[in-house]
Amino acid sequence: MRGAARAAWGRAGQLWPRPPAPGPPPPPLLLLLLLLAVLLGGAGAQYSSDLCSWKGSGLTHETHRKEVEQVYLRCAAGAVEWMYPTGALIVNLRPNTFSPARHLTVCIKPFRDSSGANIYLEKTGELRLLVPDGGGRPGRVQCFGLEQGGLFVEATPQQDIGRRTTGFQYELIRRHRASDLHELSAPCRPCSDTEVLLAVCTSDFAVRGSIQEVTHEPERQDSAIHLRVSRLYRQKSRVFEPAPEGDGHWQGRVRTLLECGVRPGHGDFLFTGHMHFGEARLGCAPRFKDFQRMYRDAQERGLNPCEVGTD
Repeated sequence: MRGAARAAWGRAGQLWPRPPAPGPPPPPLLLLLLLLAVLLGGAGAQYSSDLCSWKGSGLTHETHRKEVEQVYLRCAAGAVEWMYPTGALIVNLRPNTFSPARHLTVCIKPFRDSSGANIYLEKTGELRLLVPDGGGRPGRVQCFGLEQGGLFVEATPQQDIGRRTTGFQYELIRRHRASDLHELSAPCRPCSDTEVLLAVCTSDFAVRGSIQEVTHEPERQDSAIHLRVSRLYRQKSRVFEPAPEGDGHWQGRVRTLLECGVRPGHGDFLFTGHMHFGEARLGCAPRFKDFQRMYRDAQERGLNPCEVGTD
């Protein structure tokens, strides 16, 4: 496996043209044009037309010349879809704005029927398996720091590659948001007081409400939590809509892992979380009376990160 990774990086340089034969030095303008031609030529050979998503087929590979394909994506979110996988892909992810790699977290979510290849985290020839071919829980999200390496997708040997597609969605998340990513990495762990206070100020949604119903979906290893909301503090997407009764309440649905064992219960909670891959994922969710105590204690010490109503 490591040999495949080394071979992959060894072929990356083949995209650049050979240097010109010795001769008189070209004038500055011509030198600049040659440099641009080299850069644009490399970009044309490696980049897909959509810098957020890539879709390709192993059937187009000239396997005797190009066993490994480089894919460069420069976007905050997108998808990779590889039909009839053969050989391997190196997927290079970068943000569309300047941000040091140490400040970014990458999350990937495999397609429900993804098969035909293993997905690894690769750095300097060392491979760590993230998603095995056809294995893992459907829709399970994997996250890692961008500085930890890139994605190496290697096709597995198949007698018949027909009808196989390896694919995943990805998101690049700034590290200050990733501090609240326990809804992906450790969603069942209770939040500390500090995490709750930060979550109410920085999450994609924060509401006061109660659990009306919980729908378990074993095939997705997920639970859908149906909420009735009495106070809407913030939301970036239309997770919650006005209730049809017209009584000033809101309603909506958030998700968490089935293993968390969420059940309907009495009383009000503070629900916070983020949007991931188009879904509202539950983050910190203390009982509202506990949140009131946390907020009051922080306010007395001047440590509350933002002002919210706790009545």
